[in-house]
Amino acid sequence: MHGRLAGGSRPPYDPRMSEGTAFVAGATGYTGREVVRALTERGVRTVAHVRPDSSRLAEHRARFEGLGAEVDTTPWEPEAMAATLRRLGPSVVFSLLGTTRARGKEAAAAGRPEESYETVDYGLSALLLAAARAVEPRPRFVYLSAVGVTPSVKNPYLAARARMERELRESGVPFTIARPSFITGPDREGRPGEKIGASVADAALSLAGAIGARRLRDRYRSMTGAELAEALVRAAFDPACERRALEADALRR
Repeated sequence: MHGRLAGGSRPPYDPRMSEGTAFVAGATGYTGREVVRALTERGVRTVAHVRPDSSRLAEHRARFEGLGAEVDTTPWEPEAMAATLRRLGPSVVFSLLGTTRARGKEAAAAGRPEESYETVDYGLSALLLAAARAVEPRPRFVYLSAVGVTPSVKNPYLAARARMERELRESGVPFTIARPSFITGPDREGRPGEKIGASVADAALSLAGAIGARRLRDRYRSMTGAELAEALVRAAFDPACERRALEADALRR
């Protein structure tokens, strides 16, 4: 049964969304939670992945099952993840994985395995892509990248995503790449620098839009997790978005 949006209205129905399964990696993150919600509201069978060692596993399970999603706790091991995806046979795999420097420092202080752009943003995404390649027919791989990714970028955060984008294009797996600008909102945890940056950028971009630079405004102004999730779900089931990298202005459309 298709869910309802706030206020009681139903989301637009697309028959393609009612077929198949969506696997969401990074489901516990800010955007991931909204993607799970958007999928279940549209009647898509949704499997939300949660790390088996998560200290908040019970909380996440209650949240996602309350939305009508299933919860998967496959460990981040190549063979295990491949076996899970073969069993589920998803039509879409969402890769919404990422970390921050603060989390990396916390992991190091606690003696946990390294958590960095290289090991999480690239490493876990690449592991998930390899697992998706083991599925027949191969699922659409929806990868959350970032604005500013280019083949020669030097910034470590963007370079990890550039490497992943390159491997995705060469993988033979159908894909959609999303490159939003700032992702923000009133319930966005942590990342105070991003919130400040988004506020400053949005103010400048609003002025630019007012004097005619609408394309510049739409490409770089911030999006909330809910707005981005709606765009990702639309793109995941849109044949016109296959093998495309969507900048923020395209995501808004």
